[in-house]
Amino acid sequence: MKATWIIPVVVATLAAVCVAALGATITDLGPWYQGLEKPDWTPPDPMFPMAWTLMYALIVVSGVTAWRAAPDSAVSERIVSLFALNGFLNITWSLLFFRLQRPDWAFYELILLWLSIIALIIYCGRYSRGASLLLVPYLGWVSMAGALNWAVVELNPPFG
Repeated sequence: MKATWIIPVVVATLAAVCVAALGATITDLGPWYQGLEKPDWTPPDPMFPMAWTLMYALIVVSGVTAWRAAPDSAVSERIVSLFALNGFLNITWSLLFFRLQRPDWAFYELILLWLSIIALIIYCGRYSRGASLLLVPYLGWVSMAGALNWAVVELNPPFG
C-alpha cells in the first residue's frame, strides 16, 4: 500500500466506525422491538451486525477507491459529501425506527437512504467501476431492509 493511501483509508475507516457505533448505540433490540410482529423471512438478529460489518468494509473500500480515482479536488469533495450524506441517512434511519419507534417514518427515510446509494453508485461509477460495484451489495442489503421495514409497518398497528 502506497503511503498516499494510508490517510484516506484511516479517515474512511474511522468515519465508518463512527457511523456504525452511532447506529449501534441508537439501535435498541429490547422489548418494543421484540414485541413487533415480523415476517417469517426476517433474518436472525445476529446476522445484522455481521452483514453491517461487511457492508461498512465494502463502503470504505469503495469510498477510498472512488476518491483516489477522482480527477480533481472538486470531484473528490463531491464523493466525500455523498458518502457523508449516506452515513447521515443511515444513522437517521436507526434513530427513527428504534429510538422514536416510528417504523412508518423510517420506511420513508429509507427511500432517501436507498436513493443516496443509487447516487453513489452512479457518481462513483463515472470514475471507478470497481468503486461502484462494491456498493451493489449495500444496495441489496438496504433493499431487503426496506422490504422488512415495510412488512413491520404492515404487520403492526398504526404507529404514533
